[in-house]
Amino acid sequence: MTEDYEVEFVERTEREAKFLVRPITPAFANGIRRAMIADIPTFSVDTVRFVENSSVMFDEQLGLRLGLVPLTTPVGEFEIGDEVTLSLDVMGPETAYSGDIVSSDPMVQPADDNIPIIDLKEDQRLELEADAVLDTGRAHAKHQGGVAVGYRHLQTVEVVGDKGEFEDDDPQILRGVIEEQEAAHAEPVDGEQPADGDLVATDSFDNDLSKRYPGKELEVHDVEGAFVFDVETDGSFSVDELVDAAVGSLETRANELKDAVQL
Repeated sequence: MTEDYEVEFVERTEREAKFLVRPITPAFANGIRRAMIADIPTFSVDTVRFVENSSVMFDEQLGLRLGLVPLTTPVGEFEIGDEVTLSLDVMGPETAYSGDIVSSDPMVQPADDNIPIIDLKEDQRLELEADAVLDTGRAHAKHQGGVAVGYRHLQTVEVVGDKGEFEDDDPQILRGVIEEQEAAHAEPVDGEQPADGDLVATDSFDNDLSKRYPGKELEVHDVEGAFVFDVETDGSFSVDELVDAAVGSLETRANELKDAVQL
């Protein structure tokens, strides 16, 4: 992101993040989402050569399962169409897991070791060789490293009055992130009193505004030009790498369009 944009993380781990971006338009927010889903290439099994398959599962079914195993994909280290050879050889009685896959390139490995591929019985064997190809989610969904990418408006809550003495404090469900503007009326979270301007994930108060502002009449407003992204990767790369690469992809396409228009 350039310095013209404000980016603030609400929650952040290696594979999952919730972050705020502003000021942006809904079209730009959707462009970032689409780039994270479709533009960033990952390795995925494309061709499988079976040496022996005496399991109860057809070759085609096993090929489908292998294609859905996420593979680590260092951003910028490979080009679209590059291939890496994988192999698997497991003898029953044993469960074949993704961690049993052996790669010809140390940079391209199963993102998780405990994904089950098939349970082999006594005397059953699965031996194969496979080619993993680098491509984007535009070509096939199995290349989508951003497995869950969404966004919604940042919101604020306004206290407009007190509820009547005999009025029930019914649940008021809200999902997403709020920018605190009514800290004086808010209940403490984990023993800490919030402050105005805090970004608060609604799941921290069970998505129920009546728990955060008990006894209050409330109105919820969207914050113009402010969007909160929820992003999860399959382990092919980190959230930071996915977001950076998506923004870079948008910038590249914008520059290409600018050059084309100026011709």
